[in-house]
Amino acid sequence: MGLLSGKTAVITGASRGIGKAIALRFAAEGADIAITDIVTPEDMERTRQEVLAQGVTCRTYQVDAADFGATQEAVKAIHGDFGRIDILVNNAGITRDTLILRMSEQQWDDVLRVNLKSAFNNIHAVAPVMASQRSGSIINISSIVGLGGNAGQANYAASKAALIALAKSVARELGVRGVRANCVAPGYIISDMTAKLPEAMRKAWTDATPLRRGGTVDEVAKTALFLASDLSSFITGQVIVCDGGYAL
Repeated sequence: MGLLSGKTAVITGASRGIGKAIALRFAAEGADIAITDIVTPEDMERTRQEVLAQGVTCRTYQVDAADFGATQEAVKAIHGDFGRIDILVNNAGITRDTLILRMSEQQWDDVLRVNLKSAFNNIHAVAPVMASQRSGSIINISSIVGLGGNAGQANYAASKAALIALAKSVARELGVRGVRANCVAPGYIISDMTAKLPEAMRKAWTDATPLRRGGTVDEVAKTALFLASDLSSFITGQVIVCDGGYAL
């Protein structure tokens, strides 16, 4: 029996990167997986096949998580298909990095819409399900820049900081119903997203990390697994930093 046997997890932006790693790790621990993403069905299908290889059920739902109505419909379909929703991982996210003096309104709005509004949309949709079950774990994937800011990432940092406040507020509201809400705040993680950063920036992150390396997506996934499972049954409203010591 795995740590998540008999549970259903909804993971946004799960076709690649951290979201995919979380889906695979949760599946390895027995969870059935609902993948939501805006990418093509073909991209999602590749991830679905890898999850299915773990011996669990996996379905994909093409949806813009930042669209309130579409998210409501997707979660309704997921609940109908699986019969329950035990875990929500708000992982969908984008970057539009530039200095604040050069940042356009569109760059600001795009990042807040995808990174923050999508989390609200999904929490709003799953909260009644979890409340009626009197159990559930909501995990927002934040970032250490949400704790300390970062030059050239005002929009991204603001969205990730807001995810922390959102989780803490939800923890206070839904705790009486047995629903927990927490955050994971990764540091420099080797992924498709960070691969696009300049080499000098990636080296600076590594040099400033006491463990002198970037983290892996599976290391973030294992942190999320802790928060999703009963190992953290008395933990809510918290932020677990997964950064190799960068923020010390």
